Amino acid sequence: MFDVNQPIFRRLSLAIFLAVGVTSLPAEADAKKIRIKLGTLAPRGSKWFQSLDKMGRRWKQASKGQVQLKIYPGGIAGDEDDVIRKMRIGQLHAATLTNIGLGSIDRSTIGLQIPMMFRSYEELDYVRDRIGPKLASELEKRGFVVLDWGDAGWVHFFSKQKAITPEEFRKQKLYVWSGDPQSEAAWRAGGFNVVPTANSDVLQGLQTGRLESFAIVPLYALASQWFALAPNMLALKWAPLSGATVVSKQLWAKLDPELQAQLKTITVEESRASREEIRGLGHEALKAMVDRGLKVYDPDEATIKAWRVIAQEAYPAIKGKVVPAPVFEEIQQLLSEYRSSQGT
Repeated sequence: MFDVNQPIFRRLSLAIFLAVGVTSLPAEADAKKIRIKLGTLAPRGSKWFQSLDKMGRRWKQASKGQVQLKIYPGGIAGDEDDVIRKMRIGQLHAATLTNIGLGSIDRSTIGLQIPMMFRSYEELDYVRDRIGPKLASELEKRGFVVLDWGDAGWVHFFSKQKAITPEEFRKQKLYVWSGDPQSEAAWRAGGFNVVPTANSDVLQGLQTGRLESFAIVPLYALASQWFALAPNMLALKWAPLSGATVVSKQLWAKLDPELQAQLKTITVEESRASREEIRGLGHEALKAMVDRGLKVYDPDEATIKAWRVIAQEAYPAIKGKVVPAPVFEEIQQLLSEYRSSQGT
């Protein structure tokens, strides 16, 4: 295996966790102090841990000592489902989640990573800037306030054995996020042999042969070292990995509005400042994996078309089931609007 303390791993691990924003909000407070409980997968002492520690000092300074950050590193808080559950019962107060995790709160957010719906970051930004307020409103109805949106790169397919076409991937056991039966059904509708698995069990699944392929962004494939057990990558932009930083609405409402604005501004500043760097780090992650034995296969036009057909054939299983139909249709309309304006 590889030394995760090497600079490239520390930097890319930081990028993954910053990719969908920076998080936190309070639950335990007395008249003067607000203690922010923050869970993260980043190990203690890592670059991201250091970054969060620095951010905590910014919050403390901005609040004149009222806000204090308590970090729970190394995955102590659990996977996204665990984090959401703990937020609902007040054990945690905020989270940075992918749209998969957000989708367990409200399905609308999954619309931002429909397979082969988006072709570029420019399209994603255009759609998200316009539909984001609506998605945030749906999350707020369910008790979660969005502080900012973010993304962590393009999802690509990785496999143990070389695979390029949909048919070749259908022969492999493909990892999908456990606890999302609607998305699982959409994959099965496309003829894929999916194996629902907890994120924490993927590495073991690859080691034992229970899993043979997965779809994830290069940043995470490197930081998790999954690619070492599936050293073949199809360079196809399947979907952007998008997400958001959310906080408990109930606890957010207890903060002074001025302090709310200050904390949100800090969150947005940190998230937006890192966005372009994170997007660029996908290429750096890919180079690092190639240097360590990853083989990358560029699909030709016929293969891209075959994958697009597969994705579009799954849309009936996604629309109205995985993603609410009105959201699905609005995203399609916004994309059509953007492409018309660009002549594409």
